[in-house]
Amino acid sequence: MSPTDTVPRPAAGAGFRWTRAPWGAVLRCDALLASASHFFTARELMLRDDAEWPAIAAFAGVSSTNLLLVKQVHGAAVVDASDDEARPWKRPEADIILSADPRVAIGVRVADCVPILLASDDGRVAAAVHAGWRGLAARAPIAAVDALHARHGVRPERLIAAIGPAIGPCCYEVGQDTRDAFGAAGHHPSVLDRWFSPRPAGKFYLDTWSAARDQLEGASLLPARIFSANLCTQTHPATFHSFRVDGAEAGRMIAVIRAKGA
Repeated sequence: MSPTDTVPRPAAGAGFRWTRAPWGAVLRCDALLASASHFFTARELMLRDDAEWPAIAAFAGVSSTNLLLVKQVHGAAVVDASDDEARPWKRPEADIILSADPRVAIGVRVADCVPILLASDDGRVAAAVHAGWRGLAARAPIAAVDALHARHGVRPERLIAAIGPAIGPCCYEVGQDTRDAFGAAGHHPSVLDRWFSPRPAGKFYLDTWSAARDQLEGASLLPARIFSANLCTQTHPATFHSFRVDGAEAGRMIAVIRAKGA
């Protein structure tokens, strides 16, 4: 970080580092940066006002019309933003967005949910994934990996993944209905025992970080190529937006990635 940045930043997981953007700090993953331009924003931006989006696009190196987002619906639907897709982009309903077009940047917005950025090691194709608990129950990380293989021919072992800041297993308390939803989706009881830690009064702490990593590994990504920021949005409210902390007034963070192309 620049010495002029006086806001203390929590230490991120191995492979991540804080760097500067024109508006403040952003988080990056060194292994992913070798393949694709990317960043995770923090609390300096609210991302509710249209006036903030040009700065995000410019930092990603694209025009404002080429910063492509989706209307997130907490599922595992996939859309492709590659160069043969229609423009202007109309923000289709989805939680996974792919791109092999270096002229565009893609992104997902979060405020406790898990943002996952993926890229092939040659930088030819990238993906951004929004995975709340419903998306994890629906196996959104696996759907993203499968789509990169099916649509762009990228084998899972060629992918690098960065799991950004999200509410952590220290804080994300959920009820029995959430665990039951994972069970109804077919997740094995042994996996649920690992992801859900019992709490008093029939509650659980849900470990979305492990759920995301386990699903990526289950989709055949190499464990050494999966990096997790391990930063809890609820634990660090001075640094991140958190719906659990701020409720309806919460801002949003964005995870942005841009493929290098063929």
